[in-house]
Amino acid sequence: MLRDIVKELPQYDYLYLGDNARAPYGPRSFGTVYEYTLECVKHLFSQGCRLVVLACNTASAKALRTIQQKDLPTLAPDRRVLGVIRPTTEIVGKYSKSGTVGIMGTAGTVNSGSYVVEIKKFFPDLHVVQQACPMLVPLIENNEFENPGADYFVKKYADELMSRDKNVDVIVLACTHYPLIMDKISKALPSHVQLLSQGEIVAHGLKDYLRRHPEIDAHCSKTGSITFLTTDLPETFDKAASLFYGKPVRSEHLQL
Repeated sequence: MLRDIVKELPQYDYLYLGDNARAPYGPRSFGTVYEYTLECVKHLFSQGCRLVVLACNTASAKALRTIQQKDLPTLAPDRRVLGVIRPTTEIVGKYSKSGTVGIMGTAGTVNSGSYVVEIKKFFPDLHVVQQACPMLVPLIENNEFENPGADYFVKKYADELMSRDKNVDVIVLACTHYPLIMDKISKALPSHVQLLSQGEIVAHGLKDYLRRHPEIDAHCSKTGSITFLTTDLPETFDKAASLFYGKPVRSEHLQL
């Protein structure tokens, strides 16, 4: 997702924090995800960030609303925290001809019901079918996504989703890891089903947000720098992050 955002908005400075020591967030409780996410947000604020994007569907589903409504007014009323769910749900209905869309995400994202709630706000008549895919993130993070085991689970989850409603014609990849296996997922689905990856959607949404909120944009530094932080081993993070970012990554360790 960062790659898409930087491509759309290359002039801004970026501080990327990967909480890899405590990942994955997907199977964790609402309280734990909120605690971890808030801790990361506070650190980013302490480093001068005026706008934080939770580039994680689970954090967006389980922590964003509480942080926005409970913490920001007292913690940093002049700063903003955004998620990745709303930009997608604002447009997903425009892609469906059948009126039925699917969501593939972590168990945490699916169980939160956030996509169903948000989609209904913009497209009340749209039918939403969800599928939890708990094995995909571990396979991707352990660089096992090219092996036959990954094909088995991709096919399993795709079949389970389509068995719930054969009218699904659009599926949102509601996890920032899934674009790495987008081709596998597409092959496991009927040819008429369209996949929506969030990267470009969120990048365009962020650009529009900054245009509509010049008071935030004015305080965002713009020298085109990118700094990567990880709560785990930098060498491990760098290897995985380079796959997502599309070029070599060199991170610094952060102790939270």
